[in-house]
Amino acid sequence: MTSATRRRRGYFRGGSVVTRDGIGAWVDRARLFFKQEMELSLIGLQNAGKTSLVNVIATGGYSEDMIPTVGFNMRKVTKGNVTIKLWDLGGQPRFRSMWERYCRAVSAIVYVVDAADHENLSISRGELHDLLSKHSLTGIPLLILGNKTDKPEALSKETLTEYMGLKAITDREVCCFAISCKNATNIDVVIDWLVKHSKSKK
Repeated sequence: MTSATRRRRGYFRGGSVVTRDGIGAWVDRARLFFKQEMELSLIGLQNAGKTSLVNVIATGGYSEDMIPTVGFNMRKVTKGNVTIKLWDLGGQPRFRSMWERYCRAVSAIVYVVDAADHENLSISRGELHDLLSKHSLTGIPLLILGNKTDKPEALSKETLTEYMGLKAITDREVCCFAISCKNATNIDVVIDWLVKHSKSKK
């Protein structure tokens, strides 16, 4: 076989020829090598839609009849080369004291807010800023999700940013999206953000 023939059928690498099939196998191995894992904590007041968010991310499915999380649930979701370990933490007052423990050393904290529940926004803001004051959580990226934008009374992202005092948070990366688990609004944007933050904590 001539050099020209080998060039047509494959590629040279270090003096040897790598076939197209060989390139594919190498790419597959590289994908496995670079496979990422991340761990997230989903927190927020009860009925904010945390469990619905987990289900929508995992399966694309939504149900109106969700049972409130008691304590916590853990679920693993794979998106491309990223495996996401999700801690879905209960939002009732008796469970909020354990939020800090499950937020330590995670890749990101995801805080879900019911953007249509104006009455409890001040409580949600207080719980968020109390959590972020813990030294053990300094620097961990924060994603705020204003859920239930399918409701007409839901706040916009800009208004929610102001109400939640997000501009005052300067010790970490902060991002905010307005979403609807029911209509899958901006769920793809959320997944993209999570994948980009998939560097494993050491």
